[in-house]
Amino acid sequence: MTRYPRQGKGRRWSVKELQAAPAAWKGDTLSDGDGLSGEVRTSLDGNVSVAFRFAFKWEGKVSWHYCGTWPMNTLEAIRTERDDARSLVRSGVRPTDAKRASKIEAQAQVEAVLAEVARKDAEDQPVRAMYESWLRDGVARADGNAEIRRSFEKDVLPSIGAKPIREVTEHDLRALLRQMVKRGVHRQTVRTYNDIVQMFAWAEKRKPWRGLMSDGNPAELLEIEKILPPGSAIDKPRERVLSAEELRELRDILKGMEAVYAAQPAGQKYGTARPLKKESQLALWICISTACRIGELLMARWEHINLDAREWFVPADNTKTSVDWRVYLSDFACTQFKALKELTGDSPYCFPARTAKGEAPAQHVCVKSVSKQIGDRQTQFKNRSGPLKNRRNDNSLVLAKGTKGEWTPHDLRRTAATMMQALGVLPDIIDRCQNHVLAGSRVRRHYMHHDYAEEKRTAWTKLGDRLKNILAIEDEGGTVSP
Repeated sequence: MTRYPRQGKGRRWSVKELQAAPAAWKGDTLSDGDGLSGEVRTSLDGNVSVAFRFAFKWEGKVSWHYCGTWPMNTLEAIRTERDDARSLVRSGVRPTDAKRASKIEAQAQVEAVLAEVARKDAEDQPVRAMYESWLRDGVARADGNAEIRRSFEKDVLPSIGAKPIREVTEHDLRALLRQMVKRGVHRQTVRTYNDIVQMFAWAEKRKPWRGLMSDGNPAELLEIEKILPPGSAIDKPRERVLSAEELRELRDILKGMEAVYAAQPAGQKYGTARPLKKESQLALWICISTACRIGELLMARWEHINLDAREWFVPADNTKTSVDWRVYLSDFACTQFKALKELTGDSPYCFPARTAKGEAPAQHVCVKSVSKQIGDRQTQFKNRSGPLKNRRNDNSLVLAKGTKGEWTPHDLRRTAATMMQALGVLPDIIDRCQNHVLAGSRVRRHYMHHDYAEEKRTAWTKLGDRLKNILAIEDEGGTVSP
């Protein structure tokens, strides 16, 4: 049913009249004149609304153009929409096509804005995003990248992490490295420098990062020699080798620590410095008698130690070179492992991590634990602002009165190699005893597979005998531990 305003056909509806329209008019048509009419609709709660359309002829047929719904749209806006549509028809444009074109144009503008925002976001990618991508896809260290994470979270990211890559300059990188130098962590500065250079070199070859280095790779312009203090030799390889006198001194220091502690009455032990853990002492002697890496030793499991056959198998997962390695134990080394088994033989690990009482160890100790224990007892060589929490802070393991500098567990490996060399062991055999990546062409390594087991066994035996002689250790029937 078509309804008209009170003033009759051809007149316009007023707002008051629409407000008075009853819900019973649902479905009726309200004529507003000049081709505009509206369909009455009601909601579930009885509210009335009117959807207005403009009728026009197009290509000989009646067409409709939606102009809005009252009261969501005002009558004035609805009629303006009708007038605009009528003007379009007179100019030969179908209103529905114009409306569609307007939507398409509006959408295109929105997409253009979003594209510009995305472009700016891409251009403003921060260093942290590049770092996380590199950490995920570009580097895989044996420690699961833990050391990289630690150093970057401490020094690199607080300085340049939020900065857009395109704005990073050599001056920014140099400034953060110099801040590290001011703290006195020179060796860590070199490691961080190497990691920064590696990260930027990786990113420079890949999208989207390479596109953000419009001025080139800023890390290429760094010169670590000019960042470190004048005369610094931190970037040079360590050459510390312990002499026979120092090895005897180390033996005496360790014995003395234990003797002093054992002599204290039970109630006074808490006020006396504890000696170096027996497991750590044995780790030192095993390191020098096998020329192994301290980390490889601390990950060892008893299932890989055959004391009857005098062999220690090091699986590839535990080695720096990612290849299996077999150590033939001398009398000296075998004695140290036997002493260690008395301490930790009930665990699957030779050096089990500390656990709650009654619990089986789920892991080996941290591979840096022994190095930290040795370093904490040579604090005169450290540039620390103060003692570290729950750590020793003395110079009880300083050798030769400190005249030869600090020593580390890794120096024992170098000492072992030097002793082998002095005993006439060929350099190729020493390299094999240390599980080094051997020089030579890939073809040569591919075809030559002799394992040099006897040669290595002889080399380790000579080393063990030399250590027994230096430390005045008797054969197996006598004193068994230095």
